[in-house]
Amino acid sequence: MATIAIFNQKGGVGKTTTCLNLTAGLTRAQRCPVVIDLDPQAHMTLASGVRDVRADTSVAAFFKGGAPLANLIQETAGGWQLIPATLELAKIDVMFGNDTQAGMMLSHGLKEELALTGAPVLIDCCPMLGVLTLNALLAADRVLIPVSADFLSLQGVHRLEVALNVLETKLKRKIERRVVVTRFDARRKLAFEIYDKVKERYGDLVCNTRISENVALATSPMHAKDIFSFAPNSPGAVDYKALTLELIKSGFFS
Repeated sequence: MATIAIFNQKGGVGKTTTCLNLTAGLTRAQRCPVVIDLDPQAHMTLASGVRDVRADTSVAAFFKGGAPLANLIQETAGGWQLIPATLELAKIDVMFGNDTQAGMMLSHGLKEELALTGAPVLIDCCPMLGVLTLNALLAADRVLIPVSADFLSLQGVHRLEVALNVLETKLKRKIERRVVVTRFDARRKLAFEIYDKVKERYGDLVCNTRISENVALATSPMHAKDIFSFAPNSPGAVDYKALTLELIKSGFFS
């Protein structure tokens, strides 16, 4: 089982869009992923078509009351399994902010309850480095970092790189990471400049596939659909299919 945290400290970079459509791509490839929504905004939950989630049936119940992760899994219309989020998650940072062991809760829970399934686990993180995201990063085997083709998003990657290096020192293990450039608009010179800067700094860590700016990608979550179900012939579907295959072939989900 590979656990993948999808994270950037800047919002609006296509983090949930990437989680949603990689999950759908893996489902289409018969990889049977499990997704954990660790964002109190619950965008991944909503995009998966799951509504009216109670706190006691969400991932908040795991952190607050020790509910088994396996008991919180819900089936989605898209065919993947989801542990949903609610706004109740926003209280976790306050509850555990001074607990030095709180960052390992998810890691322990995954190993005890989901490790035997062999399914890849994708974690949609909130865009800030707090207790929830620390849980995701400490539980993760690998981190996928979406970077939209703009200057501020690039700065978020640099900050995350520093944080991951610190965690690696403490954990005494390497956290494998990949960077994917999103919201790439080939009509803008800036997009190519940002892409070149990302490649210059991160080299082979950067995915070959770029995700083009695409209206269908922004619209599909409103209909609780992934891009393959909503607009299968769109540039977004083509790009996310290519990204899924690239990451599968590289062993990122294994």
